[in-house]
Amino acid sequence: MPSSPSPELSIKYKHLQLSLRSRITLFFMRVVGKPLLSRMMRGSIRKISNFQVLTASMEAPKHGINIDYQILGRSPGHTLGDISRTDQPIILWLHGGAFIMPAAPNAHLDTAARLCKKLGIPAFVPDYRLAPMHRFPAALDDCEEAYMELLSRGFAPERIALIGDSAGGNLLFGLLQRLRKRGVEAPACGIPVSPVTELSRIHGLPSRGRLRKGDVLLPISAFSSLGEAYIGEHDASDPEMSPLYMDCQGLPPLQFFVSDNEVLMDDGLYMARRCHEASVDTECHLWPSLPHAFPLFYNMFPEVADAHDEMADFISRHIATKTEAASDTEADAASVA
Repeated sequence: MPSSPSPELSIKYKHLQLSLRSRITLFFMRVVGKPLLSRMMRGSIRKISNFQVLTASMEAPKHGINIDYQILGRSPGHTLGDISRTDQPIILWLHGGAFIMPAAPNAHLDTAARLCKKLGIPAFVPDYRLAPMHRFPAALDDCEEAYMELLSRGFAPERIALIGDSAGGNLLFGLLQRLRKRGVEAPACGIPVSPVTELSRIHGLPSRGRLRKGDVLLPISAFSSLGEAYIGEHDASDPEMSPLYMDCQGLPPLQFFVSDNEVLMDDGLYMARRCHEASVDTECHLWPSLPHAFPLFYNMFPEVADAHDEMADFISRHIATKTEAASDTEADAASVA
């Protein structure tokens, strides 16, 4: 079992017996998926643009959930389910994709639809601007705009669950910082999935070197190209780009999912430790063997159904708790009046 970066942080290690199908999938992911991702991350603007169009044009499994592309105010993106009723909870999913790829229908939208069906609530996946055409802070600006748009439509913060995978996990923490600066109430809870939390030192966190050969999906050698595409001339140690250095005080409850076989393992574990040390209600789930952002790959690894159950339970618990607390506050205010 991998050791925790902090003895104070209780890590929930998943004991897992991989199926033969999953082991075969891991092999093909290594020999096909990883080289393809490496070429994509190092590609020219023209090649990246082609990848963006191809990804967005894939068909998403619906699971009985209506998926539509809408423009909410100034926020384009995918809606899953009926968002016209604003008295219900909603998921705001900030998708990953190395800051250069749109939401993948067979991964991000598929997983979001599964959670929506489990919880009986809708979701919004903002189509934020992508690098290299739009560098930092364009993506974060768009995520902030999406959250504010949900509030303007009547969704209460205590009924919003925030999810971000990979680059989207980075944006999740950037958004929480933005909301705190504006004095805007944070969502009920957040779920960072394999978040990238340090962009200023490619070599910095130990797992990036130690697991560079074992990682079946992420090519650490392509991270410098990613930095050029997204960061540009900005100082990458800015906490809005490298949230590992942010002030974690006052963040909402967080549930991390990390694989012990990904180069970004320590990005997640060290960030979870910092949140825990700042007295944030922090869960950290460490799974063995599976790839980066594994909860998105149910179609490849049926074992991740357990992760979906844990995510749904976490959202249900914290939205119920925050909603009850908000109702009590309103009742107290009414009695005083």
